[in-house]
Amino acid sequence: MIWLKEYRYTIYSHHYIKTVVLENDLSKLKQSLNILGALALWLGAPSLGVAQDAYPNRPISVVVPFPPGGVADIVARPVARAMGQFLNQTLVIENKAGAGGGIGMAQVARAEPNGYHVLFALSSVVVIPEADKVLNRAPMYQLSQLKPIARFAADPTVLVVKAESPWKTYAEFIAYVKANPAKVSFGSSGNYGSMHIPIEQLTVATNTKMLHVPYTGAGPAVAALLGGQIEVLSTGPASVVQQIQAGKLRALAHWGPGTLAALPEVPSLTALGVPIVYAQWAGLFVPAEVPEPIVQKLREAAHFAANDAATQKALIAAGTVMQYQDAKEFSAYVQVDAEAMKALVQKIGKLE
Repeated sequence: MIWLKEYRYTIYSHHYIKTVVLENDLSKLKQSLNILGALALWLGAPSLGVAQDAYPNRPISVVVPFPPGGVADIVARPVARAMGQFLNQTLVIENKAGAGGGIGMAQVARAEPNGYHVLFALSSVVVIPEADKVLNRAPMYQLSQLKPIARFAADPTVLVVKAESPWKTYAEFIAYVKANPAKVSFGSSGNYGSMHIPIEQLTVATNTKMLHVPYTGAGPAVAALLGGQIEVLSTGPASVVQQIQAGKLRALAHWGPGTLAALPEVPSLTALGVPIVYAQWAGLFVPAEVPEPIVQKLREAAHFAANDAATQKALIAAGTVMQYQDAKEFSAYVQVDAEAMKALVQKIGKLE
């Protein structure tokens, strides 16, 4: 017979604490250990279910991969407020700028897939992986690492200049650009970002060249335009409509197929004889391995936000409108856009 001192093992769960006293008899010790293991499994199973059902039980980080003041930030804030109202939890906006949005996008793509790290991205999310290939650099992330949840906006970008600019129309602007290669400077949110791609698309279509000046986001780029550091930029209406209405900026054209609700007097490039289109869409993503029950809750919250009157009003005031797509429709939209942008990036090639 082997004699052992008495041991006390305490089992912790989300609901209660239970102490198991193990006898000093070895056979009873083994029996108790078997009971202990079974009890631990029994306690663990419901606790996991409760934890999942309780999502979210703490604040959710919403990474906006650009500085404040840009389209992603402007759209994300009212959407996050409404989603937080539905989930009864705070959604905290975290601006993580850099590399045309790539730094913040990569952060979420590689984050723990627990539903507490989500990404509010622009259309550049589908461009950067292809740009990495063209530039022969290590990929920041792969699109397959992210799962689309919902789209909230999809505005064509707008070509804008300062109000005191000598160019009153697109025709005057493009004539000057053609006569002065690489003289006109344009700002962007970074190489291959959603403000860079449409300008390069325009230069390819018109056989022209402009000088690229990258910034970390639309906010700094718009400030640079207002300050005279650059001469033109292409960005979503939400980041410039107030300055246009205030008479500080002038819109010359847009990349949409029709008329812009926020700027109905501005012609499309297609109507002006340049058949190119580009949408700076904004949507919510999570790491690809986030469990389906959590994905479903985020989809429900996104649907609530899309139909929330206060959110819709905030977007209209900012110069855009709600253009909601649920996960299935948005996923298909992302894949189509990714293929189109892949072809465009390959055509543009390596940019300095």
